[in-house]
Amino acid sequence: MCNKTISMTILKLVIQQLSQGVSIKSIERTCNVCRNTIRTYVRKIKSLGLTYEQILSLSDSEIYSLMQYREDVNLEENKRYKNLMNYMPYFQSELKRLGVTRMLLWQEYHEREPDGYGYSQFCEHLTKYLDRNDLTMVMQHHYGDCMEVDFAGKRLSYLDFNTGEVIEVPVLVCVLPASGYVYIEALPNAKQEQVYAALSRALRYFGGVPKNILSDNMKQYVEKPSRYEPKFNAVAQEWTLHYKTNLTSTRVAKPKDKPTVENSVYQAYTHIYAPLRNKTFYSLAELNTNIREQLDIFVNHPFQRRSGSRYQQFIEIEKATLQALPFEDFTYKHKVEVKVQKNYHIFLGEDVHYYSVPCKYVGSKVTVVYDTKTVCIYVGLKQITVHKRDYRKNGYSTYVEHMPEKHLRYKEQLGWDADYFLSIMQKVGKNATEVTTKILASHNFPEQSYKACCGLISLSKRYGNERFENASKRALIGPRVTYGIIENILKNNLDKQNTTNLPAKFIPFHSNIRGNQTYQ
Repeated sequence: MCNKTISMTILKLVIQQLSQGVSIKSIERTCNVCRNTIRTYVRKIKSLGLTYEQILSLSDSEIYSLMQYREDVNLEENKRYKNLMNYMPYFQSELKRLGVTRMLLWQEYHEREPDGYGYSQFCEHLTKYLDRNDLTMVMQHHYGDCMEVDFAGKRLSYLDFNTGEVIEVPVLVCVLPASGYVYIEALPNAKQEQVYAALSRALRYFGGVPKNILSDNMKQYVEKPSRYEPKFNAVAQEWTLHYKTNLTSTRVAKPKDKPTVENSVYQAYTHIYAPLRNKTFYSLAELNTNIREQLDIFVNHPFQRRSGSRYQQFIEIEKATLQALPFEDFTYKHKVEVKVQKNYHIFLGEDVHYYSVPCKYVGSKVTVVYDTKTVCIYVGLKQITVHKRDYRKNGYSTYVEHMPEKHLRYKEQLGWDADYFLSIMQKVGKNATEVTTKILASHNFPEQSYKACCGLISLSKRYGNERFENASKRALIGPRVTYGIIENILKNNLDKQNTTNLPAKFIPFHSNIRGNQTYQ
């Protein structure tokens, strides 16, 4: 037992037997304490000028401060020990680095101090130092205060039924630390759209919103890490505004700042991963269904050191402390930067659709933020217009107030738009409608084709709907359609001819096309 720290109970027992005149040899045998250690305490008591009885009348803390433990007394007098202690802050820091082991540190220490401790004693002193200096703070969590978020370090997988490919997927873990109630979900990927959709489902699963959301500095969440003023990305800010909660993040490389979710990740390995390890899943949905089944078992499992379960603690206490959920879940918004075209419209490539902006922004770069319902257009931080999202390919969504003054006057004078012309031609016939559609689409800006459409209406009134429909059918055989082609077909009564015998590449009659008689 030499060079070993003894407990306060054993120390007091040793002192008591010394006061009773028991021999050191007998004390060594009955208390299992090295005789040299006993002699050290005898010398210490004599140096203090106190009797054994006086020592025993003191409190434990007072005895400790007077006596010190033999190990401490001897080590403080030991130059080798003092020298090792000088290295300890460095060892503590280096052990946090990837790949650094105690053996590596001892080898470095031994090269510098050949007369230093061997490996076993080195490790013993290092362990004691870390126990004294690398302490874990007890976190007091309040119900409804926080949701901790993290990705599990290990992924789950499913088998693509069609390709046979094993697809590994990230796993998101969300926990309410006060009750320990946890939500776990496998995601298709770790992109922002998927992460925030999963966070919304987690809140829906909990049935409410905590006051704070705590995560580490993952890129989907934090744009610029900082110990004091982390900068969160725009999507994270929009998400928290939607749910009326607050964003917080841990210090960089400080997992102990969110110990509950870190522990929940390890719990997931035991209670989710392990039961599913020998099962094969053929879709992400099937995988998540099985995760949910194991999760229900886990949250209802009784605590080891306190009564109840995670689910019970949540239902009985924490759920009532959460804020109400908004009526709708958060909708992820896409963001693109585009240039305003000369027709004062921007082009949204995903839908192949055009949206107008005030004409003064022609040539400017704008930011388009859109979801399933709306398209918002910004110049810098200023929102210049909002459109209802329109999925018509090659269609135009135009506000009158966005038009330049001359276009506006022209439009107001005519009272025309594409729907106006199409509605008239739909009454004439199918071919007439198709001809009008093609003419409207033949210009970059639809208003440019309105005069031609007016001419088509005039022709239908002059020649009648039947002849106009037949003329439209004949014109559609050709490679292009114009007002002039329709007019010449009607003037020359070509609409009355049978179109079944026309060649595949029919060239319609046009006044500017000269016949073979010109060259006779």
